[in-house]
Amino acid sequence: MTEYRVYHLSKYERLWAIVLGCSFCYIAIWLMYRQAVIALIAAPLGLLYPRYYAKALCRKRLDKLRLQFKEALQALSSLLSAGRSVENAFMSLENDLSLLIGDTQSDLMMELRAISNRLLNGEQLEVCLQDFARRSNLEEVRNFADVIAICKRAGGDLVEVVRRTSQLIGEKLEVELEVSVLISQKKFESRIMMGMPFAFVGVIGFMAGDYMEPLYQGMGFVLLTVCLILLMLCSWWMFRIMDIKL
Repeated sequence: MTEYRVYHLSKYERLWAIVLGCSFCYIAIWLMYRQAVIALIAAPLGLLYPRYYAKALCRKRLDKLRLQFKEALQALSSLLSAGRSVENAFMSLENDLSLLIGDTQSDLMMELRAISNRLLNGEQLEVCLQDFARRSNLEEVRNFADVIAICKRAGGDLVEVVRRTSQLIGEKLEVELEVSVLISQKKFESRIMMGMPFAFVGVIGFMAGDYMEPLYQGMGFVLLTVCLILLMLCSWWMFRIMDIKL
């Protein structure tokens, strides 16, 4: 089963990330120093980008899984309201959810298919959900799996508890989605701010090369290096501030 906390890049994805990272480092350093040798020396720093790219894809996959899990909770609540038991509702959830998601090969659809097969083989529902929660490490899935396990052990109106829990988790996900949209806007603005110094230096270098000539000799290299280091520190700090765990 898929371990959603780790994303393994394919050969094409890794090659694309290396080419993109090395090209970006070469262009950025060349725009700052206008020295091809220095840019070539700095280009291998792009080999660090595949690690960041894998984390970004992993985060994107988890975000997609969370949104689809929200749709699954709503569909599950409808099935429970129709009088189905929890196990039967999960076994019918794949067919109902395929109409909402449209992608029958998505991660959540494959998980639901696996849960249905495990239920047919006699495994308990709470064990299947806890395994899914462990591999995904999503708080919503963990909470839902805990509710199922507690209700199975302690008894009570399982259908009503699951329906109420589904409603609460769905509302929580809607609020977090609104917050994530605002954070995405700020992240986009920060990327533009971090790219503007390189664009500014590049435009000035092309349009007024004589004006930038003192920076490409003597103490000018030291000044450019200090500015570049400060810009990288500012970029790192900015992304750390906006790295909000929802």
